[in-house]
Amino acid sequence: MFWTRMKPYRGRLLLAMLSGILLTAAFPKIDQGWIAWFALVPLLLALRTTDGRAGFWLGMAAGMVHYLGLIYWTAYTMQLYGRLPWIQSVLVLLLFAAVLSLFLGGFAALVATLACRPAHLVVVAPAAWVLIEWLRSWVLTGFPWELLGYSQYDRLWVIQSADLFGVFGISALIVLFNAVLTLALLYWAEKPWQHHGVPRGVVVIGGLLVAGLLVGTAAYGLFRIRHIDARIAEAEHADVAVVQGNIDQAQKWDASFQVLTTAKYKDLSAAVASGGAQLVIWPETATPFYLFHDKVLTQMVVLGIQDIGADFIVGSPNVDLGGKAPVYYNSAYLIGADGQVGGKYDKVHLVPFGEYVPMKRWLPFLGKMVAQVGDFQAGRQGSTLQWRQHPVGMLICYEAIFPELARDMVRNRAQLLVNITNDAWFGRTSAAYQHFSMAVFRSVENRRFLARAANTGISGFVDPNGRILAATDLYQDAALTARVHFLSQTTLYSRWGDYPLVLSALAVLAAFAAARLKRSRYRESRPPGL
Repeated sequence: MFWTRMKPYRGRLLLAMLSGILLTAAFPKIDQGWIAWFALVPLLLALRTTDGRAGFWLGMAAGMVHYLGLIYWTAYTMQLYGRLPWIQSVLVLLLFAAVLSLFLGGFAALVATLACRPAHLVVVAPAAWVLIEWLRSWVLTGFPWELLGYSQYDRLWVIQSADLFGVFGISALIVLFNAVLTLALLYWAEKPWQHHGVPRGVVVIGGLLVAGLLVGTAAYGLFRIRHIDARIAEAEHADVAVVQGNIDQAQKWDASFQVLTTAKYKDLSAAVASGGAQLVIWPETATPFYLFHDKVLTQMVVLGIQDIGADFIVGSPNVDLGGKAPVYYNSAYLIGADGQVGGKYDKVHLVPFGEYVPMKRWLPFLGKMVAQVGDFQAGRQGSTLQWRQHPVGMLICYEAIFPELARDMVRNRAQLLVNITNDAWFGRTSAAYQHFSMAVFRSVENRRFLARAANTGISGFVDPNGRILAATDLYQDAALTARVHFLSQTTLYSRWGDYPLVLSALAVLAAFAAARLKRSRYRESRPPGL
């Protein structure tokens, strides 16, 4: 009976779900970024005769299919390392996907409500998408994982404009292309949008707009690549190494493996230092103990650094025992070749239910998924490490997916970005590939080299134009060295961030909402029969 009642909506529901499948295919591991340029067309076709309420549920359907395919690995992580039963892990995944789907539902509702005529779709759809992605970036601490623009991470000419508008700008361009393509299909099939026929002029003007923006994007991209390459050639440089210890997560915190882990990192580091590396970077929590509190193992690390004769950035948990109660941090230490600490960065954006339990007063049954004691505390946003004459901006783990953190460091004069992470939590799922793809944008947005050290991969280097200079495979012992250059100029995006684009999107949507409200009031005020 339910399926019979749903019969009029089956076609639209299937179209929405098709968009969810296509969206997932645009991201790693499937990694077919070109699909993003038409992935939303089925959903928009499904919205062509719906109101805001029906549009919301169609967007939810697309979102559930998309996010279950995109972040399926959360169930794997919770079951294997959080020790939750499979059924509970899957239920948490479904809940997480449903929460994220609310944003795609909101996008569909805004489009169905405000884009009352075909021409409106060209303006409303990109603006609504920008607003929804911005909301996803900060609501409930934010989870801007694989925003639409990230699907283009390996298309250099497309992503150069990220130094103007960030990843939201790339997303908006893709959505605009989808909207114009949708109108072209409706015009060809002689189908209406919101009960209005699609004029040929709207399709032509929309096509010219998209073509102009794509040509402009390509021209700007080629110009910026040449310009930044010239700056790189003139800038100071240094040889930097990243070390991938490939430590099994099940053994990482086992006390019997601590010495072997430390010895492995020392041996890998000695090899790259002998090749000329001046700065060696270890991953997040590379030392499976509290550095400078466990005296024996700390001495092993410090003496090893002195023997190697290079400067190090070492990821380690940290505890402050100076107060009434211990305070824990997820930290990165800068340690000089002489064994002296030159600075410390404490992670700012902590992982909910991984490094702290939000609202634990009301959710006492939820525990942390890490093996450490106590909740981690956040450090000071925008702080940098001073390596020689070059400030270094640290991004620990998924801090790399939050553009504002890298921006704040660059505004604090950071000349090199370093991302250290422990992606062993993800196993061989697509998560490690997705995580690395997003880090590429931090380089382009701020025009900085980025060095990335991951415990089990992917480690590598990205240049200020977004080129992936080197990258390791997953689950291999590795140490890579690259020559990085220190740029100091700031981009428009570094200075202003997402505010110009987001405020413009808000203004557009507010104008359309006001116009719709005015029309509604006018119709209600008209005498019957007129």
